[in-house]
Parts: sequence; C-alpha cells; structure tokens
Amino acid sequence: VQLVESGGGSVQAGGDLRLSCTASEYPWSARDMAWFRQPPGQAREGIAAIYSGDGTTYYADSVKGRFTISLDNANNTVYQQMSSLKAEDTAMYYCAARKHMSILPLAQWVAYVLWGQGTQVTVS
Repeated sequence: VQLVESGGGSVQAGGDLRLSCTASEYPWSARDMAWFRQPPGQAREGIAAIYSGDGTTYYADSVKGRFTISLDNANNTVYQQMSSLKAEDTAMYYCAARKHMSILPLAQWVAYVLWGQGTQVTVS
C-alpha cells in the first residue's frame, strides 16, 4: 500500500493550501488517518488525525483553528486544508494511516504504520 501526498508548494504568510493524500486501497476498512510535519532540522510531529468511521478529529495546539482534516472515504483520500499559514508552518508534510482501534487515542502518533513520501510546504 502506498500513500501519495500532493498539494504542497510555496505560499505567502496568511495564505492557504490544501494537501491531499490518496491510496489505491487500505488493508483496513476502519482506519485512522493523520498528518505529520517535519520542519527543517526538527523532529517529525503529529498535527492532525481523523477516524474514518465517525469523523472524530484531533488537532495539535499549533494548528488548531487554522488547519482542517477531512476524509473522502469513497476515494480513499484524506485532505488537510491549511489557512492563515505562518512561516513556522514551513515543513515537509506527511500523511499516515493505521488500523483503527478504539483503545488507541488518535494522537498515539507512534502507532501510525503506513506513510507517504511527503510534500513540501514553504511559507514566506
């Protein structure tokens, strides 16, 4: 299974971007999808996640109110709408997936096992 991100690019501060992540198929019908990012020289961090079943979401404080994660289950696609972008949002952005398990919080970031190759977002 391969996840493919798209939609990254360069944007001015205050602007918007929408990232997409698509897979041909997933090994699980019930899954959690997440977006991570890795700024230059820093560790990768989880920033948003969503459960495919009921649409429950989680956002890190750094993006809450500015980023929106959403799903198109019919097309196996997860989106991240990013608004009011700041220079500190500059990073490589990755999508990830895992089998949904009710005992696992969405923000249990280490449990995500499928990864995309990343898409670069640069805010200036």
